[in-house]
Amino acid sequence: MENWIPNIVIGQEYDNRYADALVHYDEHGNLADFFGRDMPVHRHAQYAQIHFLNQGDISFHIDDELFQVKGPACFFTPASIPHSFRTETNTTGHVLTIHQSIIWRLLKEGLGRDISTDLAKPSCITALKLTDNQRDEWDRLVLAIESLQQEWNADLPGKALAIDSLIRLVLILISRLSSRGNAGDQISNNDLYLFNRYSDLIEQHFKAHWALPRYTTELGISETRLHQLCQNIAGQPPKRLIQDRTIQEAKLLLTMTEQSIREICYELGFADPAYFSRFFKRLTGQTAKTYRAASGN
Repeated sequence: MENWIPNIVIGQEYDNRYADALVHYDEHGNLADFFGRDMPVHRHAQYAQIHFLNQGDISFHIDDELFQVKGPACFFTPASIPHSFRTETNTTGHVLTIHQSIIWRLLKEGLGRDISTDLAKPSCITALKLTDNQRDEWDRLVLAIESLQQEWNADLPGKALAIDSLIRLVLILISRLSSRGNAGDQISNNDLYLFNRYSDLIEQHFKAHWALPRYTTELGISETRLHQLCQNIAGQPPKRLIQDRTIQEAKLLLTMTEQSIREICYELGFADPAYFSRFFKRLTGQTAKTYRAASGN
């Protein structure tokens, strides 16, 4: 039996202001003060992470691959992959936590065709090992991450759009600088593959309100197997993962659009606005109207 690996939800355990956000940014030092610089093995179900560390000796263990490097270095950890790391007290940098739906969107738009990389696998990029041709791309990556930090800390018009654009640019630059050879050959087991397939199906069909048997039919597994899978990796039952994705989208629409609550209800595939209202309140503890008012929209 596999050892249990804790799932850390940054928006719940560290910064609950961003409990439902697709992206979270913070300086490495702040996270190190909270979690420690000798971080034991953990995972982030449905979220990938980018650690951009400026200096110092760094030991970073991603699944079955150990990277021991000197900064500056950039580490990409795909969603759900177990990882641990140790950094020195003088190590500074940035940590981006990104929902895998953003990565899927990039891949669907052609990133995988244009660049020979695999964002389902971990990678480590070190500044000391770059070629002359890669140096310009590295400098652009540094600038993109610093720009993202500035946007995150400011409160300017178009902030969400700017952050989304910069995240996409960061992922593209990491893809250009990475190679398939940076990661270990075996980065996931069958459970991880099935969980990511299930997450992918949720992203494609949560608005269609598929019942669990339809998901399990697509995956070719039983409901019991899917339940065990989701509990082991995400710490939640499969139905709750669907509900959470629906609520996440509802909150995004309530915050970022002028659509009425009735219009949002229909866009999310609900036939009855009253049922949608009960669903939202049951999952969040407040009405959609109250949530929208609190968000300032």
